[in-house]
Amino acid sequence: MAAGTIYLVATPLGNLEDITLRALRVLGEVDLIACEDTRHTGKLLKHFHINKPLLSFHEHNESARASGIVERVSGGESIAVVSDAGMPGVSDPGYRLVAKAIAAGVVIVPIPGPVALVTALVASGLPTESFRFGGFLPAKATQRRKTLQALIDDTATLVFYEAPHRIVKTLRDVLEILGDRRAVIARELTKVHEEFLRGPVSDLLATLDQRGVVRGEITLLIGRDESPRTREGTIADRVDVFMSQGAGRMDAVKQVAKERGLSKREVYRLLEEQRRR
Repeated sequence: MAAGTIYLVATPLGNLEDITLRALRVLGEVDLIACEDTRHTGKLLKHFHINKPLLSFHEHNESARASGIVERVSGGESIAVVSDAGMPGVSDPGYRLVAKAIAAGVVIVPIPGPVALVTALVASGLPTESFRFGGFLPAKATQRRKTLQALIDDTATLVFYEAPHRIVKTLRDVLEILGDRRAVIARELTKVHEEFLRGPVSDLLATLDQRGVVRGEITLLIGRDESPRTREGTIADRVDVFMSQGAGRMDAVKQVAKERGLSKREVYRLLEEQRRR
């Protein structure tokens, strides 16, 4: 155990057997463990008979806590950072602390382990040679749709985390903007009720609509566009193509809206944004 070191320790997504021997050793040897939820991490440590002081470290206090942690480590303490599940810093607190620690010359040691996005990806059945992780999609519909629109021509498998109460709305936006692509919902990974729903977005929507209430932690994966529709170029490029073929501006916008699964109003908005760049 090296003094003056911050250890980023991956913890199980659900199944406690997924923790590594190295992670257990580090958690048992550090001076302090910074964690999202002291009660949650306390249960994990109790299961493995580890007794260490805990420090609350979550998204609402990360900036305030980071300086203190860096100061303590600079003074010779060793501190482990964990999230409730998976790798700290991946859609969980950690990035700001790491940035400050590096700036202060503090040693950072990652202890690899479970990560939901990779766990979901390898079992999805979607291409894995290239993927784009987008974290959590915006909660507000306008921003969420804008984010999806920006990914319309991306050929990588798209991976997002999503809240159960928003997944249906998100899938509807995906269907409208990206089309009826192959998609996968990976729910409750490594837990008792682990589930993979695979199929076109429209099928996933139908399945969730029948269930009514959706529960559990969700990773959403969306495959590349395999439809025969032409999507080359920006919205402005496509409008120009249709106008060069003799269509008026209004008709060109209408055709692009149909081609991209958007409303005409949304196409006009995106067109004006792209024209201003």
